Amino acid sequence: MAALESSPRPSLRRRGAALGGVVPPVSLLLVAGAAGLLVGCLRSEVFAQLTVQGLALGAVYGSLALALVLVYRATRVVNFAQGELAMATTYVAWQLIQWGLSYWEAFFATLAIAFVLGTVLEVALVRPVQQRSVIGAVIVTVGLFILIDGVVNWVWGGEFKYMPSPFGTKIYHVGGVSIARLYPGMLAVVLVSVVLVWALFRFTKLGLGMRAAAFRPAESALVGVRVDWMLAIGWGLAAVLGAVAGLMAEPSQFFLEPTLMQPILVYAFAAAVLGGLDSPAGAVVGGLVIGVSLNLVVQYVPAISSELQAPFAFAVLVGVLLLKPTGLFGRREVRRV
Repeated sequence: MAALESSPRPSLRRRGAALGGVVPPVSLLLVAGAAGLLVGCLRSEVFAQLTVQGLALGAVYGSLALALVLVYRATRVVNFAQGELAMATTYVAWQLIQWGLSYWEAFFATLAIAFVLGTVLEVALVRPVQQRSVIGAVIVTVGLFILIDGVVNWVWGGEFKYMPSPFGTKIYHVGGVSIARLYPGMLAVVLVSVVLVWALFRFTKLGLGMRAAAFRPAESALVGVRVDWMLAIGWGLAAVLGAVAGLMAEPSQFFLEPTLMQPILVYAFAAAVLGGLDSPAGAVVGGLVIGVSLNLVVQYVPAISSELQAPFAFAVLVGVLLLKPTGLFGRREVRRV
């Protein structure tokens, strides 16, 4: 009888592992939320429009949150400069456009520049300090936040800059719902970027080496993985995802300024914590949840205006840390002593 009672537990654990550690209540909650959004979209045109906009903005938050998660998983360092790095690479794209490149030529050139910049920053500034103290590495990222902001203001100034719209100004009309092409375009670009990063980690030898270096650096080094370079490449990929977030955030803000990514960084932190700092999938899902929630809450809750979006996201962050520190998709870390 004891064997019969205990036998389902390993089976449930195996199923949970196959789903990436997602427990059934979380899955049910997400399905219920998606169903509620679908019903709301079918019943209200305004609700549908806000949902599409929220998904597009949430994809941007999810991209930056994924960059934060990649750095954290690899080095256990929270990169407070991730948003400013994304802002700086957006200025680089603006400059390339001024020099005659088309938007998409500047877009892909900027991704390459972001990769190199992220890798160099890890090798030159973060790695030497991190080997001595993780807290020291975090302080370095705070210093980078200030440094990058100062350099951008010095090189490009603080006045507004304007970039051409990457998707044009066409408006789609679907069942009485007006949707600007910008929002499906933003969502598509971010999701394609996330899928490509996932495919890199899942199906390539480089991705396998990066995963091994992040989870078991000592063992990986013993079998020939160049751990330091894998971590540097991880920082480069995080910078690329940040650049995608910055380039997709700029059209929704209508202009480029040095503070472009600062509120978005707050939303990205909330998304990463909501999904779980150890879960890349959780970061993306958390970003989508935060984006849609903020849009709908501002519209339908009179007490919360657009000026209270950032405090609302911060409240979500604090609430998750208090109630479920590992996030919706996170796993508890068990240490044997």
